[in-house]
This record gives sequence, C-alpha cells and structure tokens, in this order.
Amino acid sequence: MNLKPSLLSNPILKPVFYMIARIGLFLLGWKTKGEMPDLKKFVLVAAPHTTNWDFVIFLLIIFKFQIPVHWMGKHTMFIPPFKGMLKRLGGIPIDRTRKGNTVQIMADTFRSADQMIVTIAPSGTRSKTKTWKSGFYRIADQAKVPLVLGFVDYRNKIGGVGPVFHPTGDLEADLDSMKAFYADKCGKY
Repeated sequence: MNLKPSLLSNPILKPVFYMIARIGLFLLGWKTKGEMPDLKKFVLVAAPHTTNWDFVIFLLIIFKFQIPVHWMGKHTMFIPPFKGMLKRLGGIPIDRTRKGNTVQIMADTFRSADQMIVTIAPSGTRSKTKTWKSGFYRIADQAKVPLVLGFVDYRNKIGGVGPVFHPTGDLEADLDSMKAFYADKCGKY
C-alpha cells in the first residue's frame, strides 16, 4: 500500500490545524493531556469509540499534538465530495465486507515506511461491545512497532495521548493491561 503524506505533515498547514484544534477544543470545553512520543512508527489506539463525535474529538487532539497520522475507516465513509479530503487527512479506506489480509498489508506498509503513525479504534465499531477486535494489536505485533494509547474521556472532557505499550505477543495479557488503562475513561455512550 502506498500512502501519501497526510495534510497534517504539511509545514504550512500544521500551524493552521493547531490553531483550529485549540479553538475547537476550547469551544467544546475539552482539555488535552499527555504528549506526543518521540517515535517514528507506532499504532495510535483510539478508545473508547462510541459515537461519530469521537472522530471529531480525536481529529482535534491529533491536530493539537501535531501528529502526522493516518487512520483506518470504513470504506463507506469515503464518498464524494468528502473522499479526497478524508484521504488527504490521512484516511485509509477499509472494506470490512471483504475477507482479506488487512493486518499483513498494514504490517508490510509499516516495515517499508521510514515514518508511519496509524490510529485504529480497537472496538472496530461505535456500537457497545464487550470485546476488542485484535487487528490493531496484530498489526503492531507483526510490524514490530509499539502501541500508543490515545483516549477520550467524555465524563471529564479530557482527551490525549497516554503511555507507550510494547506488544509482548501474549494477546490476552496485553489486552488486559491496555484495558486497565482505559478502565476510568468514559465514552459518550
């Protein structure tokens, strides 16, 4: 997969996006916490994910932290007239109706890139779920890149970047450790 640089990495637009984020978060009453890790490659976990508003809040957080991120989204989001803009904002359309090897393709893309950050919602949906999908973890594990725990907390109106987590290969234990970080983070629904 050949990814184009996101508009978020454009040196002219970066300060514009930063100001939009600061103003937008202020107007919405949100604060941010954490800081961008000094890493060239990682999977940015976006949780909890319970509403379309998460996309807006996460995007503002990404703008504020100036993270040149790509993100995976349902292919049905990428329709005209928004398709071009969503891709330039780092969007990667994923057709979840097709059984494929998305994990392998993304891991290979990570390995071939000098710098790459992809944000993924582990729930894979806005609906209430008791389990996370494992694709985000398997991508990081196969690509040998860390996970950075990004979050939104609607109860406290705080979003940001949490700790760096290195996959050990023990999926269940690692998911339990990550879920412990998110235990006090409240989704909108």
